[in-house]
Amino acid sequence: MKRAVQLRAEWLSLLKEEFESEHMDRLRHFLLSEKRAEKEIYPPSGEWFAALDATPPDEVKVVILGQDPYHGPGQAHGLSFSVRGGQRIPPSLQNIFRELASDLGCEPPNHGDLSGWAAQGVLMLNSVLTVERGLAGSHRGKGWELFTDAVIQVINRRPLPVVFLLWGAQAQRKGTTIDTRRHCVLAAPHPSPLSAHRGFLGCRHFSAANRFLMEHHRGPVDWSCSP
Repeated sequence: MKRAVQLRAEWLSLLKEEFESEHMDRLRHFLLSEKRAEKEIYPPSGEWFAALDATPPDEVKVVILGQDPYHGPGQAHGLSFSVRGGQRIPPSLQNIFRELASDLGCEPPNHGDLSGWAAQGVLMLNSVLTVERGLAGSHRGKGWELFTDAVIQVINRRPLPVVFLLWGAQAQRKGTTIDTRRHCVLAAPHPSPLSAHRGFLGCRHFSAANRFLMEHHRGPVDWSCSP
């Protein structure tokens, strides 16, 4: 897949075959046709791979799997569950902050930008990396799922232990091939208001992730979201 934006050399090396695959070529043609039709696609093309750009493979400590980007103007910026500063905090992210407050006592921030997590080794990867404005799930089945499966397998094969946070059935299906002998897999319902009360709230995944990281000498994540 030919891209206008540059990706970290470490990821490019590990994903070279993926970018040259037929399904990524088909995805490229689909996205080009959507742009030619003047459809508004989120996030902007320079941020399609923002999650990988923000977190080098050797620094990945935690993977948070999302679904597809937010489909409202100005929200998505390439990190799952995260929104740009100044945007209203979406309901799922509000529930994530509720669980953080309950689990670790982190005061809910007044913004939804999770870039600080990415800088500490939290890979916030959506299953699908683009969406058409106002149409949730509109780019599913176009090839992104195969690409993000490959990203997960790259991490799965790396020598350092990683925590995978699988929230919701879709994320849990994508995580079925993770080697649980080496990695920590934590599953819960999605933080959406439709399902959070079924077990996401009270899951205490943030403290559990830090315990695993400390036990494996990787250092905890500071889950507070300072401005």
